[in-house]
Amino acid sequence: MRVVFVLLTALAVLASAGRAEEVDLELLLLVDVSRSMSPAELEIQRRGYAEALKSDAVATALGRTMTGRIALAYVEWAGEHRQTVVRDWTLVAGREDLGAFAATLLEARTVTQSRTSIASALRAGAFLIGANEFDGLRRVIDISGDGPNNQGGLVTLARDGVLAEGITINGLPLMTHDGRGAIWRLDDLDTYYARCVIGGPGAFVLPVTDWRDFTAAVTRKLVLEIAGAPSERLIRIEAAAPYDCEIGEKIWQRNRNFRDIP
Repeated sequence: MRVVFVLLTALAVLASAGRAEEVDLELLLLVDVSRSMSPAELEIQRRGYAEALKSDAVATALGRTMTGRIALAYVEWAGEHRQTVVRDWTLVAGREDLGAFAATLLEARTVTQSRTSIASALRAGAFLIGANEFDGLRRVIDISGDGPNNQGGLVTLARDGVLAEGITINGLPLMTHDGRGAIWRLDDLDTYYARCVIGGPGAFVLPVTDWRDFTAAVTRKLVLEIAGAPSERLIRIEAAAPYDCEIGEKIWQRNRNFRDIP
């Protein structure tokens, strides 16, 4: 009997060691760093995320979750297979953890890269969520970007693959229209994100039209995602069907001989 007891105890310890850590939310922040964004915009973007994470609103939202714990990661992306993990998966259980995560973002250096592959970013995001050591009640990819997909395959196929894994995708389209990369611009980028990028339970789009509003937008988005707000409180973009989800690839083909390639 003693041998059996020892064996069962050992098996229980091994099972416990391999068990994923439970959290309310696994939240992956996918942040665009393509060349269509200026150094000043990249700085605003990184500081905006840091300030949002340190805000009272986000700390309060975290404190109101079921366990008070989420898993958080921050990844910068551009073209196909061009994703950089700035801060890997981290357990966040309070204001101190949020501050430490924000500090990491401010210490890191952003390197811009060419092209825009939302499809590749989404596939990489799903892999990173599937490979982490957390078990979230909800799993969310929060992707920002200033243009449509133009590389890496159809964005709709990538989106559908992510949704099939039970991961929700929310969008933060950057529609600041500052004059840089005008030939690559999509004036209805919010509609593009709504129809071609986001999906899953409660998925929403929150566009940014002025960089002065960026920190406030990110703060609101994080609060909604962490709190798991009911659908009626989420910001949605209604668009008439059909929509050309290959518009980014067509813009690329039309303008690819220009020197100013993002």
